[in-house]
This record gives sequence, C-alpha cells and structure tokens, in this order.
Amino acid sequence: MYCTRKALDDLIWVGADDRRLVCFEGVYGVPDGVSYNSYLLLDEKTVLFDTVDKAVSQTFYENLTHSLNGRELDYIVITHMEPDHAATLDAVVLRYPNVKIICNAKIKVMLEQYFDFDMEGRIIIVKEGDSFSSGRHNFSFIMAPMVHWPEVMMVYDSTAKILFSADAFGTFGALNGRLFADETDFMHEHLDEARRYYTNIVGKYGVQVQNVLKKAEALDIALVCPLHGFVWRKNFGEYLEKYKLWSSYVPEEKSVMLAYASVYGHTENAANILAAKLVERGVKVRMYDTSVTAASYMVSDAFRCSHLVFAATTYNMGVFVTMENLLRDIAAHNLQGRKLAFIENGSWSPTSGKLMREILAPLKNMEYIGENITIRSAVKEEQLSQLEALADAIAADMN
Repeated sequence: MYCTRKALDDLIWVGADDRRLVCFEGVYGVPDGVSYNSYLLLDEKTVLFDTVDKAVSQTFYENLTHSLNGRELDYIVITHMEPDHAATLDAVVLRYPNVKIICNAKIKVMLEQYFDFDMEGRIIIVKEGDSFSSGRHNFSFIMAPMVHWPEVMMVYDSTAKILFSADAFGTFGALNGRLFADETDFMHEHLDEARRYYTNIVGKYGVQVQNVLKKAEALDIALVCPLHGFVWRKNFGEYLEKYKLWSSYVPEEKSVMLAYASVYGHTENAANILAAKLVERGVKVRMYDTSVTAASYMVSDAFRCSHLVFAATTYNMGVFVTMENLLRDIAAHNLQGRKLAFIENGSWSPTSGKLMREILAPLKNMEYIGENITIRSAVKEEQLSQLEALADAIAADMN
C-alpha cells in the first residue's frame, strides 16, 4: 500500500523510510533510521527527481505507481548517482520504457558503469545554466561537484522556487510521517543528526560546499528538497547559517571536546580530572570514550567545538587503536582552525602524544595549547598542577 505526501499540490514525495538499516554506507550508525527521498512532479510532463535505495524499493514502486495514477513517466532527473539514490533506476526504466533521463555528462559516465540497460536515445545531457520545461515548471541546472561526489548537480525550479539539493541539507533519521522540517522542533530534535550527517558525509569538501552555497544564496528559494531528511519550507535561513559555519570550519560554540582512550582507567582518570577543572572554570565540555562511542559522533563534535583535547595511552609503541582511528578520521575530514591539547600515558615509553600531534599536523590553522602532559601509568600529585594549568589556559583562551 502506498504512503506518499504532497510537498506541493503537483509535487509528491514518493520516497520511503528505512528503520532497519544499522550502518549507513556501512560506516555510520543510524539508530533513528534514514529516509530516501524521491519527488514526482505532475505537470504537462511527469518528472521524477531521483530514485531510492534497493532496501525500500517495493514501497517506492507502490508510491510511484499510485501517484502517477495511470500516467506515463516522461522524465527522470538524476542529481546524484550514489546507489542509495540510483540503485532502483534500472527497474524504473524497465517499468516505464519510454522515459527519458536528464543528467550531466559525469552522471552519464556513471550510468554506464552501474547499469547495462539500453541508453541509446534515452539520455539528455545538461550542463551549468541549461534550462528545461515540463510545462508550467521551468528548471535550471547547477553543478555541485564534490558535494559530495564529482557528478552531483542541483536543480532549481524557478516557477515554484524549489531547490532540489541532492545530498546537501540532508540529515540522518527516518521521517516518521513528517515531511517538513517545521513539523518538528528541528533545531532541538534533529540538528545533532544533521551535523553528524554533514560533517561525516560532506565535511571534507568545505570549499566546494561554500561555492555551491554562493550559488544557492543568489536564488529565490521557497522549498528545499534534499535526498535525505526533511523538506524545508520555513526558516531555511537558520539551517543555511549552520552550513556556512560547518563548511568554513568555524566552530559553532566555544566548548571543549575531550576524547580519551583508556585501557585500565588511568588515562580516563586524567581526562575526568581535566573535565572537572574545566567545568569549574565555566567551560562547556563534551566528553567521549573512543572505545565506546562511534567515531562519527566525535567527528561531528570536533566540527562543533572550538577546543579539542585528546588523551590516549601508548599501545604497542603507537596510539591506542580507537584513538588513532578517530584522529585519522578527523584528519580525513579536513577539519581546520581548532585549538588542540594532548595527554599521553605510557608505563615505560609514552609516545602517544607525539604521534597524535603528527596525525593532525597536516590540518590547517591548528594551534596547540601547552606541551603534552605525560602520565606514567597513573596520575600522580605532580600532574595535578599540569592539569590545572591546562584548564586555566583553555579557559583563558575562550575569553
């Protein structure tokens, strides 16, 4: 049985929620599921904007069939070729053999890589600034390379002032019957998952996102339709401001993310002492055990917080594995402009502090607060003054 919602009178959401998915892209835990959004325009010509992941294909086919109500599907616009949005494309072509596919040249290359159906005479190639009309609605195409794949493009409907934004402005989490962001308390209930989505999926490509944001700001936008998460019809500017911060690597708040890796609890003890001293000085602390919390949550807060403190034991003459994984993940996402401090532990040869610094050394505009604090096995009285001094330095730096 179909389950659709109208974004506008002639624009229907025909996507689906997936609440059984454990790891999005096999990496990012999604405890609240994820939505795969597809939109059908019922104009003089019918236009489908992207398809969905195979996991929700049956719901999608039912939604599409019901919404077409016996009409043919005239066009499919592909904005992004990642399989969570394009895996069911071949099945749609099989169901609607006369459908034309509108895409850019890079998408066409990927189509030929993913699929074997006959594309002769079916593909319409568009480039930046090209236009297309479905009847009442008029569209232009905006190339958005590396947001977050090289073929990505957005589509702007100047008639209804709709931006089909591909993976931009998406979020983790199932829709649960709600289509619009204003049907939720988005900034309180969903911003953390939106940030985690952005930082982990798109975060590396800040320059490219900034370029696309400049294009988007020049448009008169009444509706934003992303491929994951909620449709925006109100107060989009507030969310856009978050994208500006995240993509320019500007911290959202003056706070400390304190991540630690501890085997027997001694490094954790040092982290707890520092956290307490920071809080006593009025500093907000977000604290994580890297052996318990998935890296995607800590990457997200590394983008949120102004100051990052990493505490890790030395393990096999290196950095404890969960901390090393986190630091390499942060480095891979191109984070910039943070204040850093390190606490190392080692019973006979503490080297983790030096190695942690080396992992983050290629990142731009990183500043170090103080020298590494070195613990040998367990915190001793003489280390308390060092932890006090670090807390003082961090607190002073925030004023």
